[in-house]
Amino acid sequence: MKLTRFSVSEFRSVWESGPIAVADITCLVGKNEAGKTALLKALYRLNPLVDDDSNFNVTDDYPRKEVSNYEHEVETNQKAPTAPVEATFELEELDVEAVIAVFGRDAIISRSLILFKDYDNKRRFQFVLNEQAARMFLANSADLTDALREQLRAALDWKSFSAALEEAGATAEVTRLRQLVAKFADHCAARYAYNEILGQRVPKFLYFDEYYQMTGHENVQAFLGRLNAKKLLPSDYPLLGLINLARLDINDLLNAKRTLELTNMLEGAGNQLSRQILRYWSQNKHLQMKFDVREAKPEDPPHMRQGVNIWGKIYDSVHWATTELGSRSRGFVWFFSFLAWYEDVKRSRENVVLLLDEPGLSLHGKAQADLLRYFEEQLKPHHQVIYTTHSPFMVDPHHFDRVRIVQDKGIDASEELPREKDGTKVLTEVFDASNDSLFPLQGALGYEIHQTLFVGPNCLVVEGPEDMLFLQSMSSIIEREGGNGLDPRWTITPVGGSGKVPTFVALLAPQTGLRIATLLDIQASDRQTVEGLYKRRLLQRKRMLTYAEFTQTAEADVADMFERDFYLLLVNAEYANVLQRPISAPDLDARIPRVIRAIEAVLSREPLKKGSFGHFRPARYFAEHLADLGPKVSATTKGRFAQAFEKLDAMLA
Repeated sequence: MKLTRFSVSEFRSVWESGPIAVADITCLVGKNEAGKTALLKALYRLNPLVDDDSNFNVTDDYPRKEVSNYEHEVETNQKAPTAPVEATFELEELDVEAVIAVFGRDAIISRSLILFKDYDNKRRFQFVLNEQAARMFLANSADLTDALREQLRAALDWKSFSAALEEAGATAEVTRLRQLVAKFADHCAARYAYNEILGQRVPKFLYFDEYYQMTGHENVQAFLGRLNAKKLLPSDYPLLGLINLARLDINDLLNAKRTLELTNMLEGAGNQLSRQILRYWSQNKHLQMKFDVREAKPEDPPHMRQGVNIWGKIYDSVHWATTELGSRSRGFVWFFSFLAWYEDVKRSRENVVLLLDEPGLSLHGKAQADLLRYFEEQLKPHHQVIYTTHSPFMVDPHHFDRVRIVQDKGIDASEELPREKDGTKVLTEVFDASNDSLFPLQGALGYEIHQTLFVGPNCLVVEGPEDMLFLQSMSSIIEREGGNGLDPRWTITPVGGSGKVPTFVALLAPQTGLRIATLLDIQASDRQTVEGLYKRRLLQRKRMLTYAEFTQTAEADVADMFERDFYLLLVNAEYANVLQRPISAPDLDARIPRVIRAIEAVLSREPLKKGSFGHFRPARYFAEHLADLGPKVSATTKGRFAQAFEKLDAMLA
């Protein structure tokens, strides 16, 4: 199952976080002390990978200024214990099938499982089954007499269902059903489904921060003592991962019968980690991890002068030098320590959500980009990842949709705020964020602009490069015929998709004083985003144009500014070699308002021979063959573009 959202309440700096939507990778962005760590730690305690970390403590965790009042209200029964964390999980197919195997397909009415954990450290759940359908399935699927089956079908609750079974003759099937129903007859089938099936499938949470970094050396006897006493230090977990990765028992380090065998196993673990880290460590490609186990010496570190010690070392093949792991850069040690623990977790094939608190904090900006690539390529296919950051280089500018902004207005307030406004909040709209909270996004977007965008003092924001090509080409045609094209003072800025438009406008419009207008696609799902821009006063309504205004339809993108026959001409010419046959206007479903969606519907039935359909290629074909295609553009199409250019140019007056 997958985590889809969570919220945190009355925990440390958080009064009420609000719902936090979770994707495959989720980035919690905010300045220091905003409460990002509190969010991760509350979620972690719901189902931690390390069992000893599972408990909430009112004294330590409840917001300090109200803890006495809270304890009094709970003790006097004025208030039930608060649940600091609530999480919603979406059941995947294997989870659903496991429930269906017991209670039947008709019992499934929701794939949502909600978990809570309160300050009494009791985990509660919400999960709903169709209880009547579950009873019908058990009655119909078991080998029973017709009379008993009818009696069970008529049962209105599990108590009467159970009573009917108790009165029946004890066959093997009746005994099986009695034993099953006895586990939840006083409650419901949903309770059994959670306790016996789904509870064990809930993902574990692995929390990792700078305190989990390896020291680079450890006394094996001391480590073994902590392991047996279940009092491991945070820095012990990567070492334990390393030992497991080498397929060693900890006692093998103390009682190795063959030195060569032990050396080979440690070398194998070091080589595996070396390969992984060097794929994503562009700072130095000439490093190799080595591990050494040897008897303690009198001048070893104070806690390592008896017994056996394990040492982590890094060999640099350029400088022919070996240094201790702990003496390398903090960023390298963080990355290595995480890999050592994670590679072991990955081998266990557990369903684990990774909670990374300020990952790569000590890494150079380029190395942070490497870390993001590692998240995308190595972690995302296997695990959900939630990480916190205040670094612009840890925000992926290609995925602003993954960003959740964390802020605490109480930090900067001159007077105490009411509870509903105080404490850590997680914002779903960039429009509501303070300038400090937006800084990492501004930095990330600024770097992306430097790399990919065209920005000028008069910025016309469009979604993609196909918009830019069509607008420039049609402007040229209209001007050639003596009309007014798009004013050259406009810099057409494709931002790479509708998801980036609100972020781009919210970050740059108030910060830089750019004159910004938009010309956007519009469909039902976009309306809230478009309306948000002017409702938040980021742009005047008159500066927000959509293609639908000029096509006079409910939905439209730049392709709909053309007649359908003409746009199909572009598609058929550009994709001539891979189409099963040319697409004609009658092939398009007239009920689909946008021509691109109608074409995609045709291609879903008659796929391209190779490759996939993209919006950019017809626009490129049009621009490259403008001399031949220009005269074929209809007067209606020219009129639509001319009207758009007129409205845009008027904004520069």
